[in-house]
Amino acid sequence: MSIPNRKQIRDLFEGLLGRDVDVSDGAPPPLDVVPRPLVASYIDDVHNLSSVVVMDFELAAYSAAALALVPRGGAEAAIDDGVLPPSLFENASEILNIVAGIINDSGEVHQRLQEVYGPSDPIPGSVASWAATLGSREDVTVDIQGYGEGVIGVVSTL
Repeated sequence: MSIPNRKQIRDLFEGLLGRDVDVSDGAPPPLDVVPRPLVASYIDDVHNLSSVVVMDFELAAYSAAALALVPRGGAEAAIDDGVLPPSLFENASEILNIVAGIINDSGEVHQRLQEVYGPSDPIPGSVASWAATLGSREDVTVDIQGYGEGVIGVVSTL
């Protein structure tokens, strides 16, 4: 299994953002909402899908803004508009790239980020199917001090 625990998730966000982060129970982010969550696919060394991470729109906006030291209002404007500006999408994608590190720390199979699908990008069927699965996954609410909260779900396909 390649699912990081809550402490690893909290430590990752705190380390990247330089802010206190609280982690608590979360429900799987649904894919049928507008704006849709960011969905990241990870592959192993032989290019098989190995993990999927779903980051709801709110967490994408808040964490990306906090990473770039953009005031909370910038994240709130993106959330109100339902549009993640390219700079915030890039920052959220970088966070999802770094998530590969804690996925690797949790498993025996080396994995790397393959693709990040934005709120309006088509998601391949196999990735969407795993993103919606209720099986082997960890869903947590991440509350970033001074910004806000959202949910991230990590799904193992192994």
